[in-house]
Amino acid sequence: MIPRVGSKVRTRVTVVESGRHRVRDDQVAAEEPLEIRLQAGGDTQTVAVTMRTPGNDFELAAGFLHNEGIVGEPSQVSGITYCVDADVDADQRYNIVNVGLRLASLPELATLERHFYTTSACGVCGKASLDAIEMRSCPALPAGPKVSPSILTALPEKLRAAQGLFEVTGGLHAAGLFDAEGNLVCLREDVGRHNAVDKLIGWAFMQRKLPLHDGILLVSGRASFEILQKSTVAGLPVVCAVSAPSHLAVDVARRFGVTLIGFLRGERLNVYAGAERMLWNGKGTQEEIDSS
Repeated sequence: MIPRVGSKVRTRVTVVESGRHRVRDDQVAAEEPLEIRLQAGGDTQTVAVTMRTPGNDFELAAGFLHNEGIVGEPSQVSGITYCVDADVDADQRYNIVNVGLRLASLPELATLERHFYTTSACGVCGKASLDAIEMRSCPALPAGPKVSPSILTALPEKLRAAQGLFEVTGGLHAAGLFDAEGNLVCLREDVGRHNAVDKLIGWAFMQRKLPLHDGILLVSGRASFEILQKSTVAGLPVVCAVSAPSHLAVDVARRFGVTLIGFLRGERLNVYAGAERMLWNGKGTQEEIDSS
């Protein structure tokens, strides 16, 4: 029986330090393809292939399909399984996920053409996708939660402390869901930052916790358009990144009322959109301070 690839793989590495070298064992993050298939009405169709770190694959599939508007409620999904077809090589069965839908036929999948193959790093996006988000029935974001800089600046260390796979491999992105008090609710890791967000939102989808109106999302890399697209669909009002946002990410945040935080490092942060949710020095929002 061919062993299933886990989230990390052992390898040999030559370490060079101070002019000297030595060979030792090391562990690196696993990266394997995941094919996501839809099944409905007796038909099967591949909708995406992504490079990911094995683990939480069902959440990844569910989150991806929800974020792309293919499924809206857990009740629409009849089941998620790995492929056990006899014509599939044994070493690939854990790299194919079948998502069964309670539909008479497969849904319209034209919106997924840009995603048929994605790398673990970035998908393809464009300005027209802003309008596509607007056409979706995204949950209206609430005015809250109100968050203070002191709560936000404590989040990166909490995220880092909970990254078990990163601690071992040093090569994974993380997406963390926090509540308004800064408590970590859920964390997912992957070689791809978009995959980590899909896994996190897939967890919330399968646990029937969407929309995440009281949540704060923190990602370990930059804030891209697609991360803002996914978080907006999930109803997340506050999105933070330890690095910079892209200009399209800022556009999404401003259009849909998301509080977008970038360069969240140490005691410093930049607010690119949605400053009305910020509590300054415990005295209320900037508008409340200005009107007092």
